[in-house]
Amino acid sequence: MRALGFSRSDAEAILAYDRAVFDRFVRRVRRLSWKEATRPRGIGHESLFHTLVHILNVHEVWLAYIVRGRNSDRELEPLFDDAGRHPTNWKQFDAYAERVWSELDATAATLTPPMLARRVSAFWMRGRYTVRDALLQTSFEEAHHLGEIIGALWQDDRAPPEMTWLDVGRGAPPRRTRRRR
Repeated sequence: MRALGFSRSDAEAILAYDRAVFDRFVRRVRRLSWKEATRPRGIGHESLFHTLVHILNVHEVWLAYIVRGRNSDRELEPLFDDAGRHPTNWKQFDAYAERVWSELDATAATLTPPMLARRVSAFWMRGRYTVRDALLQTSFEEAHHLGEIIGALWQDDRAPPEMTWLDVGRGAPPRRTRRRR
């Protein structure tokens, strides 16, 4: 059974792609000086660093909270106020990124076809959506914000990393190596 033409393996492939391409951009921005990484650039979240943080914020709120039914004011207000969601250096960023990807791994483990078809809602958006919609929303929003980073890098005459689905490996998880006997 597939949820709206979307299987668990499709969801896992998208999550694997999102993480792989995000990691490419983190590595690229990390090679810049801190001043360049945090310089206001007039993009949606001003700096490259803060745009990367925002991408993590979006993944976390949708895929670790909303799709798990943790979307009441009581549950989200402490999340939004959590200082860990607002890193001010790479060490804090790394800790936050690990927290988010760990939560997303936990969510991915629950993505059965009925789960993907389950209705969810977010208090700041009208309407109701499915878990599949939330997954696609986070993926497309990541792509949108990475596009902002691409534009900012090109303005500085710096090449961005590749992010195409095919280049990143069609979203497939990394191959597992076989043990030698």
